[in-house]
Amino acid sequence: MALSIGVLGAGHLGKIHMRCLRALPDYFDLKGFYDPDAGQAKQVSALFGLPAFNSMEELLESVAVVDIVTPTIAHFTCAEAAIRRMRHVFIEKPLTQTLEEGRLLVRLAQEAGIKLQVGHVERFNPAFQAVKPYLRQPRFIEAHRLSLFNPRGTDVSIVLDLMIHDIDVLLSVVGDGIRKISASGVCVVSPTPDIANARIEFHNGCVANLTASRLSLKNMRKMRFFQSDAYLSVDFLNRESEILRMSDSEPSTPESATPVDLGPQLGTRWITHARKSPPETNAIMEELRLFAEAIESDHQPVVGVEAGYKALEVAFDILAQMEATELPKE
Repeated sequence: MALSIGVLGAGHLGKIHMRCLRALPDYFDLKGFYDPDAGQAKQVSALFGLPAFNSMEELLESVAVVDIVTPTIAHFTCAEAAIRRMRHVFIEKPLTQTLEEGRLLVRLAQEAGIKLQVGHVERFNPAFQAVKPYLRQPRFIEAHRLSLFNPRGTDVSIVLDLMIHDIDVLLSVVGDGIRKISASGVCVVSPTPDIANARIEFHNGCVANLTASRLSLKNMRKMRFFQSDAYLSVDFLNRESEILRMSDSEPSTPESATPVDLGPQLGTRWITHARKSPPETNAIMEELRLFAEAIESDHQPVVGVEAGYKALEVAFDILAQMEATELPKE
């Protein structure tokens, strides 16, 4: 039976979620939404033919699941109210605006026994899913997340708005055994940094270099993984991936292979190159679908509240390092 669900927030992303939920009738029964902006609520209600609830409380009393797509500043208030009413919660990233709020949501969700999934959508990107089976203890990871300037995203730090996507993917691949973080950022047009770079060193020897910018001349969302005998590239934006692997013998697979003469001691090895264009899927729809399955099957969501909090914790560590390295103002 489809789960009754309501959406909190009817902005740009809220409308996308409503469309995705409508496209999943076997999983969700979308009952309506709430947005405090009466004018916006009226427009969206007419656009989707959906009821606009008069309050968050009224919506929570009418559904089993709530989808929180509000500005980050309202995440905690909405999620706390939903959890205290024993509602399952899907919440957009970042989990909360502060670490204290994040810790409290982790505790509340665990005590209530509800399912809470955080919208780290890149985990469900088909390009990442295509290389995931080949990731074997990468030693160096490089990420670039560059975006054209959009004032809509300046209500939160670039680390919480953009870089946190790559932080979550990074932690899902390497784990959270971080030894050291170094970071710096530059404010150009916003009161908080518009360009940020972080170097994250893990106890297992892996090093990650993450760069995020909201002042780029083009959009880019790429991540590269370097590991023993392999290089893997993920283009989240164009949903393409590449895998280069080194082997001791000529592969029998149809992948293109190039022999490399490494001298008399090492002999000839083979480099295989595979370009993967996975089937087109809607990553938001996929994360919502799997969230419904987690509720129905009573298992942990792919990106549970603990994972969302760990990404938030690393993001705030990066912000602290950026503040520590900030140049004194003249």
